Amino acid sequence: MLQPRSILLGAGLLAVTAVSHATEGVLDIVAPWEIGSTDPAKAGYVYTRLQISETLVEVDDRGQPEAGLAESWTLSEDRLTWRFRLRPGVQFHDGSPLTAEVAVQALNLALAKPGMLSQAPVAAIAAEGNEVVVRLRSPFAPLPALLAHSSVQILAPASYNEAGEATQVIGTGPYRIEQLQMPQKLTAGVFQDYWGEAPAIERLSYLAAGRGETRALMAESGDADVVFTLDPASRARLQRNAKLAVQAVAIPRTVTLKVNAGHPFLAEPEARRALSLALERTGMAVALLRTPEAGAGQLFPPSMTDWHLSQVSGAERDLQQAKALLAGLGWQANDKGMLSRNGTPFKLTLTTFSDRPELPLLATAIQDQWRELGVELAVNVANSSEIPAGHRDGTLELGLMARNFALVPDPLGTLLQDFGPNGGDWGAMNWHSERLGEILQQLLTATQDQDTAALRREAATILHEQLPVIPVAWYQQTAAVSRQVEGFSMDPFERSYRVSDMRWAQ
Repeated sequence: MLQPRSILLGAGLLAVTAVSHATEGVLDIVAPWEIGSTDPAKAGYVYTRLQISETLVEVDDRGQPEAGLAESWTLSEDRLTWRFRLRPGVQFHDGSPLTAEVAVQALNLALAKPGMLSQAPVAAIAAEGNEVVVRLRSPFAPLPALLAHSSVQILAPASYNEAGEATQVIGTGPYRIEQLQMPQKLTAGVFQDYWGEAPAIERLSYLAAGRGETRALMAESGDADVVFTLDPASRARLQRNAKLAVQAVAIPRTVTLKVNAGHPFLAEPEARRALSLALERTGMAVALLRTPEAGAGQLFPPSMTDWHLSQVSGAERDLQQAKALLAGLGWQANDKGMLSRNGTPFKLTLTTFSDRPELPLLATAIQDQWRELGVELAVNVANSSEIPAGHRDGTLELGLMARNFALVPDPLGTLLQDFGPNGGDWGAMNWHSERLGEILQQLLTATQDQDTAALRREAATILHEQLPVIPVAWYQQTAAVSRQVEGFSMDPFERSYRVSDMRWAQ
């Protein structure tokens, strides 16, 4: 066995780790996300990803709801009452049974806090026999997707204090917590009374390491078996390591340019199309993101199969067509190639933030590419809060940001928030499509057996043609996995690390 060694985890913080091998039976997972709380509303994603806790509804790789702790569900004819039938014989890690009353308690606690469930027009949640009954004030088709969110995981009653805060995580998953050292470390072992198939990996450990370089070094040294979220340079290096397999999957998060469509330079769809055509998306994806396939020619990535327009490419640059579109709007180039109209130069300010380190780099690249178009772009790197603030006070011209369309597996809730009549902090600004609004409302009230694929495609087409936000790049989740591990796969919705599907290589 290799000797323990010190690894730099963050500013001024050292932790001693030891190399784990298959012979020790512990799968070591390293990711950037700290364990900030035991309460599902604050850090529930950590526990669902590690399969410690579970939700009523699960999701497949296409984002479609499937059975979780609820083995089935039905919707009343008036679409106001959902009934979720629980799996029989499920136990929590403390040995207490999962009952409808217990599930209702967990859901009502989640409903009382800011979170995904509060988006639904819930009138009441009650237990009837072995069913959880959710009554709505108005139809809301995405309810199963909301019930798959980590903030509505079902915990045992002993998890909560008198104020309704979860002070410990007593779940129903295949792994139970053995030791929790917030905010950085967690260890868990197999729960012998799990209702499903017993995992092959008997124990796991989770370590939060914020620095990408640290995570990459731990993968290289063997200090970790699975390392999530690799920076582009480390990913390229680790791909050359024969002891590791590097995997990537597109996730439903897109880098977009938020456009103030009320600005006189940006009001016409042709102007927004010209700015989009002037982007060298593939070049930015290769040079800055080190992921050639990350160039986003449309808003929704291929992993969002119900929303992705398979017949559309759109990532290619066409500078000549972009110039022609602007010329058709009255923009003329001077002897230096810079554009003006009626004596007013084409000057804009792009606001972005450095919380995601790739955004300022992309902003600088966009600045150079639009200069070739004749557009003078100033880049303002500020706090992320300046984009919603600029939306609200009307001062924002352009914002470069990353939008996650999988806060719940069905993006409908996010789209309603972003492209409603008044736009959204992270969506449209001074732009509204009545037809898109009609489509979203139809999807919101659709019945379970209704085919909504055509509506989703029409909604995606409107956004692609009108460009209230301009897509730049799709995010990819990346991981380096030891060759000692088999059965690894990545959840495109980042709900689970799927440890129970893994096994040690023979």
